[in-house]
Amino acid sequence: MDFAYSPEVEELRENLLDFMDTWVYPNEATHRDQIEASGDHQHHPPIMEELKAEARRRGLWNLFLPDAEHGAGLRNVEYAPLAEIMGRSPVIAPEATNCAAPDTGNMEVLHDFGTPEQQDEWLRPLLGGEIRSAFFMTEPDVASSDAQNIGSRIVRDGDDYVINGRKWWSSGAASDRCKVGIFMGVTDPDESPYRRQSMVIVPMDTPGVKVERELPVFGHYDGHGGHPEVSFTDVRVPATNILKGEGEGFTIAQARLGPGRIHHCMRLIGMAERAFDLMCERAMRREPFGKPIAEQGVFQDWVAEARVRIEQVRLLTLKTAWLMDTVGNKGARVEISAIKIAAPRMAAWVIDRAIQAHGAAGFSNDFPLAMMYAHARTLQMADGPDEVHKMSLAKRELRRFREDA
Repeated sequence: MDFAYSPEVEELRENLLDFMDTWVYPNEATHRDQIEASGDHQHHPPIMEELKAEARRRGLWNLFLPDAEHGAGLRNVEYAPLAEIMGRSPVIAPEATNCAAPDTGNMEVLHDFGTPEQQDEWLRPLLGGEIRSAFFMTEPDVASSDAQNIGSRIVRDGDDYVINGRKWWSSGAASDRCKVGIFMGVTDPDESPYRRQSMVIVPMDTPGVKVERELPVFGHYDGHGGHPEVSFTDVRVPATNILKGEGEGFTIAQARLGPGRIHHCMRLIGMAERAFDLMCERAMRREPFGKPIAEQGVFQDWVAEARVRIEQVRLLTLKTAWLMDTVGNKGARVEISAIKIAAPRMAAWVIDRAIQAHGAAGFSNDFPLAMMYAHARTLQMADGPDEVHKMSLAKRELRRFREDA
């Protein structure tokens, strides 16, 4: 395994680091102020369009997509250091470069499984950053950590599908800019467990689609379309909106979630690095009890522990990316589960120490730490809770010993 940067990646890194320093960090407060001044936490601040225009001018656009025609043509291991940099400003940088969830996963699904007609109608405007999208999978009435429990129905009726169900934590769906969603539901309840589900494209303006309420995260609304609860009542879409075919929902979900999980982990490393920097800078300036916090033994323990944890997760994430590139997502399943457990836990710990070092200021919006902590903590649940990944990982490890017995 060789994790050295290629000349192309090094050039992109330098370009992205400069973009962060000269455009992203200086406009974080502007972004927040424009949203607050509007009185609408889903307001799309004008500064974001300026940032997107600058990112496109620099060639920092759709970096996540391995297709060189529509994206940067990077492998996972090449995208990893770039996603890490973007993670240092998780509210702004991913959207500014058109690398934000859930759009990235939806674009990958449309790119890999969409028909030419579906791609022209929905993938093209998503790649251009003209619209945003949502992914409808999790349901309030069942334990959605087991996707076999999903109960929403997709029923064929002549040339249409009729959709009924209720979804929540549907990231992005509350924004006026969200024009389309990908819906996962049951097409044949009598099929085998992994062939019951299908995915279908649902335009947000289809009659019967209703955003019921927005769901705050730790009591706060984070914009970008939020994570609302959405009802689907007799929603009728053309049968041509099916993705890949009936019964292919689990196959598509696994293809979508593998890259999505590792992208989250890459960004979490960036969040942890920024929290680490803020923590150290703060500790050098504050002097309780006659000497800087940085000279306190307990703080130095935090610094050493944080550095070890960050480097461990970075190396495991890079190994996972390399395996995904060389043997595919299926061959990297153990490592994908491992980083999905390790990265959010590491980031939450580092950010928590940074908050503690900042005192009461760490809870405020004067620093990005509270927002980053909420994000890191939710990722111990999103894309599969830690416990499910541990169960999956343990089963695969134990299988070797059963086969050898």
